[in-house]
Amino acid sequence: MSDEEPHATDGAGPEGTLARWMESVVDAIDQTRSERLTEDAFQRDPRAVRALLPYLKAWCRYFGVEIRGWDNVPLSGPFLVVGNHSGGAMANDAAPFMMKWIEERGADPPLYGLAYDLLFTYPVVGETLPRVGLLPANPRNARQALASGAGVLVFPGGDYEAFRRWTRRNRIDFGGRKGFVRIALETGVPVIPMTIHGAHQSTFVLTRGRWLARRMGLERLKIKVFPVIWNIPFGITPAAVPSLQLPSKVTVQIGRPIDWSHYGAEQAGNPQVLQRRNATSRSAFRSAPSPSREAAATARLRA
Repeated sequence: MSDEEPHATDGAGPEGTLARWMESVVDAIDQTRSERLTEDAFQRDPRAVRALLPYLKAWCRYFGVEIRGWDNVPLSGPFLVVGNHSGGAMANDAAPFMMKWIEERGADPPLYGLAYDLLFTYPVVGETLPRVGLLPANPRNARQALASGAGVLVFPGGDYEAFRRWTRRNRIDFGGRKGFVRIALETGVPVIPMTIHGAHQSTFVLTRGRWLARRMGLERLKIKVFPVIWNIPFGITPAAVPSLQLPSKVTVQIGRPIDWSHYGAEQAGNPQVLQRRNATSRSAFRSAPSPSREAAATARLRA
């Protein structure tokens, strides 16, 4: 199943029947999202973070998580951890770093993660995420967290990478996004590359469904994919339908910090510097040792 749009039929384009039918739904979600995003995102509560640890440990046991290179993580912030994103709707790649941070550093030292802003519109979930240190993903929140001296965890590939097809499970694909490079240059903080192997073995993504998102008019919500998966036990469904994640072995490799502070904040707007520093980060991901010879042979980077 391809990510490309099939031959359009009359009335089925973005302004067609499907988009019109979805308009009221999109309007309601957009209003809720706008209201929630005006609230103060910085509500991290060490007590809530501490209470999360047993669940993170259980999650990591299920996936047989192995973490390598923890010594490369600075003892304190600010720093920017940049990872590849996998696992579909139940992404399983942020939990290992969060678990290790709480175990090694405790719940009090601040660590924030940037998350898909639509998650903050969900009942209960949207109220809980800020308390455990998750922020709507945008440059303003990233800069504010770094300015406070915190570590920040970001997955530049977002939903584009998390919903790549099963056949591309061993690829790292940020979709050309370089926002993390700009923020690192602006703030002068080190970049910690984090390569995650095996996480995309847990779910069968058939297509990103970019053409479906366009036809449904979802781009107004910054939703550019409407993925379709092979759901266990329901068969072919949208990715939003709960599915059993397979217990794939997940290995997290944390690389040495990359220091771009000597470039100065003024270079954050220089396209050539952005491109070169992005290439540097790609090299760091390529050089991360793979847990298996097969993954090393097939893993490719496209950005």
